[in-house]
Amino acid sequence: MAKIKPYANMLLVFVYITLCFMLMLYFYKERTVALESENEQLANQNQQLQSENDYLMSDSKDAKKKNGYYEWPELDKKAQKLVKESDGNFKKSWALYLVRESKRYKIDPYIVYELLKVETGDTFNPELVGPPTKYGRAYGMAQFMKNTAPWIAEMGGLPYEEELLFDPYYSMQLSFIYLDYLHHEYGNWDEALTAYHRGMGGLEQYKKEHGHAKSWYAEEIQRKAKSHDTVAAAP
Repeated sequence: MAKIKPYANMLLVFVYITLCFMLMLYFYKERTVALESENEQLANQNQQLQSENDYLMSDSKDAKKKNGYYEWPELDKKAQKLVKESDGNFKKSWALYLVRESKRYKIDPYIVYELLKVETGDTFNPELVGPPTKYGRAYGMAQFMKNTAPWIAEMGGLPYEEELLFDPYYSMQLSFIYLDYLHHEYGNWDEALTAYHRGMGGLEQYKKEHGHAKSWYAEEIQRKAKSHDTVAAAP
């Protein structure tokens, strides 16, 4: 028995050392996993901070322009100006829609406003029906004919129904699509606006007869649109 006891003690010591070693491995593994998790979180945070920094450094002014908080007051100011200029005939919701869409299409909002003003005889009546012509009648605030509106709507990915021509927002949207198309086609507002008024074939005929595209329609809209900018720039 006396001989067995030292071996038993050695076994206990060995077991104790083994348990201590296993505990050390366990805690080391847990600490390693925790550190890896912390490192991953820090890496994600650094990546996010880098992305935010790159975004802001790319062009901080553009970032602000994209922010509606900075953009909306200016849009609202322009819309209010149009409502006031029209003596309330051009509704605030219409004006906001026009100003916002003009920014999206990169078209001077005052050109579209003055076009609608001319087309409706200063009334901005969305239910307006134009006089009969050999091509038919024109309808709505932007005065589209039934032979023109469908393909413009299709070009803009819009549905087409005749009653939609009396929807002021739909009518304005068609005018933006058509103006954007015409300006892209001709590269200047004299031809684009004259084509809007007379049709693309009518524009070519007008140029043959006059040698230019400066119709009264194109000149009046551009002149009045420019007057809005002049008033806005005045101290």
